[in-house]
Amino acid sequence: MEDAETITAAIANNVRAQRAHRGLTLDALAARSGVSRGMLVQVEQARTNPSVSTLTRIASALGVTVARLVEVADVPVVRIIDKSDVVNFEMGASRAMLLVGADEPLILELWDWRLAPGEHHDGDAHPPGTREMITVLRGELTLTVYGRSYRVGTDAAALFTADRPHRYANEGTEEVRMIMVVAEPRVVHDQ
Repeated sequence: MEDAETITAAIANNVRAQRAHRGLTLDALAARSGVSRGMLVQVEQARTNPSVSTLTRIASALGVTVARLVEVADVPVVRIIDKSDVVNFEMGASRAMLLVGADEPLILELWDWRLAPGEHHDGDAHPPGTREMITVLRGELTLTVYGRSYRVGTDAAALFTADRPHRYANEGTEEVRMIMVVAEPRVVHDQ
């Protein structure tokens, strides 16, 4: 497993390279992503370890996956992700693991989430047409999409349009473990 310093450096290089490839200034990326110019400078200079929400906003504005931003090495035609290479995001007593992602021709991400009792994660609205699929392996997830809540129990699954605010919550007494796939249409941004 890569150490935090290596991942932070990879994020800095990848964000800078993706921004340069698209001919975007820091100000333009800030406007598109909703992430402040100051935070983008800190990310590109590897002076901060950005949150999942910040990485998601930057990735969306660049038209790539979060996985692309945290990649430490080049991607071969076939990529096997060893358990030691999975990127972990700690969120209080909960955690999310980005198992694998791709950005051509469709942006795809595969996540393994664990939500502690009483914990939640608010997902920002993704670009239009984004869908998420979730299957709950343990516990009961409360999924709220655009203000309406749904209960997804063990061995059940849900598919929803994720281009609106959404929340994953554990209102139970045991940990919720879920697998999530995010499928986002590839959007070509004007340069």
